Amino acid sequence: MLFDALAPSSALQLIGFSDVDAFRPIETMEDARSIPLDISNFAAARAVVALPACRIIMMRSFARILDTTYRMPGGMVILSMTDDLQVNLKGLDLDARYFVTLRGNDECHFVEPRANHHAMIILSPALRDRGWFDRGDDLRAHLANPPALLHTRQLLLDILRTASVQPLLFESTEVAAHLQEGLLLALDDLFRVDSTSDRSASVQCERSIKLVQRIDDYVAAYPTAQIYTADLASEFGVSIRTIGGAVSKVRGMSLHQYIRLKRLWATRTRLLKGGGATVATCARAQGFHHLGEFAAAYRATFHEAPSETLARGRHGSIVAG
Repeated sequence: MLFDALAPSSALQLIGFSDVDAFRPIETMEDARSIPLDISNFAAARAVVALPACRIIMMRSFARILDTTYRMPGGMVILSMTDDLQVNLKGLDLDARYFVTLRGNDECHFVEPRANHHAMIILSPALRDRGWFDRGDDLRAHLANPPALLHTRQLLLDILRTASVQPLLFESTEVAAHLQEGLLLALDDLFRVDSTSDRSASVQCERSIKLVQRIDDYVAAYPTAQIYTADLASEFGVSIRTIGGAVSKVRGMSLHQYIRLKRLWATRTRLLKGGGATVATCARAQGFHHLGEFAAAYRATFHEAPSETLARGRHGSIVAG
């Protein structure tokens, strides 16, 4: 796999996680909020290399729902490092043929039904504008020219491997600048796309995102309430079909599945804090009034009993995020 040929060095930061509970606090510090979808196969990793005016981050993600805030004054490019990408971005289904760009700020909403490998290139504001971004605060997906995409991928891998085995080269300003210029030229080719192939979140997608955010706020405000689609539709002045369609488009599941998953993770976070809490009080605080059904759903999601999670929290083995 992509990370197998890499080892940490003075030029390459390499970190991996096999424990979702250890990873989540790191994610929180980066202004990202995810709901993992498959913790039995959880594995996350990232490799980071700094060049004079940009930073390369290669990541192995995991199945999740992800909300994150990007602040990229110099711009950002995200591209898949493999051909099997599966991701939904703000209601748009994207595959490995696309790359994503942003300059400025954006609240991003992703659903990754499986683990993906992708690279993020974060550009410094000091980098001279090469005409890549036509407007700010605009997250956009572009259909890439296949040869340019393959060349950019290979160049990124070459830079990472060089940083792994020959880190001293990166101490030379001349060498680092040369590697960066090669990458910028590859991005020049990548950005030579037909503007008609660009995909931005449509007005309907934006409406769906805002509706899901209102649902999130409602669930947070009423953690113990039984929530029904008809009640939400009446509360928000939309149809039941609109509610269901928005959640399916933005979160990739039904409203019932989504609310239950959010509440299960909220319960897990509380259990991991340990203290004097009990499984029953933690469950009821998130609206799980039938403890037998709760325990079954919890075990199916996390592959352990809630009492086991609570015991780990009391022993202080996990710092909950």
